[in-house]
Amino acid sequence: MEKNETRPALETSGGMSRRRFISGLAASTASASLFGAATGMAQEQPGDKPAEAPKPPERKIKLGIIGCGGRGSFLAGFFRKHGGYEIHAVADYFPEVVNAFGNANGVDKARCFSTLSGYKRVIESGIEAIAIEDVPCFYAEQAEAAVAAGLHVYMAKPIAADVPSCLSILASGKLATKKNLCFLMDYQMPTDPVNIEVAKRIWDGALGRRIAVTTLGGGSGATARPDPPKDKTIESRLRGGIWNNDIALSGEWCVAYDVHCIDAAVWVLRRLPVSAAGYSRILRPNPQSDMQDVEFVTYEFEDGMLWNHQSLSIPDHGRSLVTNFHGDAASAQLSYWGKSFLRGGPKHYGGGEVESLYDRGAVRNIAEFYNAITEGRFDNPTVQRSVDSTLTAILGREAALRGKRLTMAELIKENAKIEPDLTGLKT
Repeated sequence: MEKNETRPALETSGGMSRRRFISGLAASTASASLFGAATGMAQEQPGDKPAEAPKPPERKIKLGIIGCGGRGSFLAGFFRKHGGYEIHAVADYFPEVVNAFGNANGVDKARCFSTLSGYKRVIESGIEAIAIEDVPCFYAEQAEAAVAAGLHVYMAKPIAADVPSCLSILASGKLATKKNLCFLMDYQMPTDPVNIEVAKRIWDGALGRRIAVTTLGGGSGATARPDPPKDKTIESRLRGGIWNNDIALSGEWCVAYDVHCIDAAVWVLRRLPVSAAGYSRILRPNPQSDMQDVEFVTYEFEDGMLWNHQSLSIPDHGRSLVTNFHGDAASAQLSYWGKSFLRGGPKHYGGGEVESLYDRGAVRNIAEFYNAITEGRFDNPTVQRSVDSTLTAILGREAALRGKRLTMAELIKENAKIEPDLTGLKT
């Protein structure tokens, strides 16, 4: 495997920053809880039931948004269009970005904050809920602070880049439930009506004996993303989605992007693999980041079932983010961009196209977030599954980088933290 000298050194939990992550005791508690979920996922997951018809907003929720770049700006339009949100305060590292966002969304300039600590000012601004949409390496810290302040949390994917951050998110989600707060992860595949119907048939036994799973991530779009030379600081990598390339910032492409189809597999299977083995390679000329261009991973479950995951960040003729399930009676496909269906067996389903999921999934999740807050539903079912799917993606990444078999137990025991170098950034 080609070695990449830019990859940050891993640190064990002994070197964990108290400023950013939960204590070792809390991490071990969350880890034990997570392992309980590995043998039996929650009985009902978001997407188990079709979304109800939209309800007219009862009131305005005062919302803060962290991250005013592409995804943050995209979602802001849907929050406004919903009618039940008032965008009250916003933050982004870059002052010109947050000021432009504020102007476009009618936010008073006095409530537009920049630098790394801008999110703290948003939390203190008198909001009721917060949408976290910036760089994933900061999500755990921001979510912990938001829940401590009594805020509802709406969070983008990927939720974390390493194990300690996953465990921190899990702890924050559980604390949110105790404090009667909503905590929703913005994954889209489990919100699509066709995907939901396929999943329901699988849960009803349509596949017969489950034999294997295959997932396809990556996609040719990854090669179009800029990977510019690094400057004296990582400031330039915090904009334009460049952070997707870096393990320390986003978990790298296999976590930041592939987690969609991995999450769909975990959603349907309702259990986690016990190990992974694989290989990955950097093949592009003059790489500036530690993003892997090709990654092949095989996950194994306790009963011996295998799951092959393929990630190709190179020119490719196919569509990415596809999850396939194979049984001895039928097979099924869940898709982000194309068609979902179940073929064969007594519960054959011709399925249909998954339409505009990137925007429609967000619209559904924004509506669900509002409804959960106003109806007082604080069970937060997306948290555990999102932690489980992100850990599964991290397990695959680490097994492929190391070129060896790695168990989930070993990964969690390592509790390895990957710190981005924030030297020189505006705090």
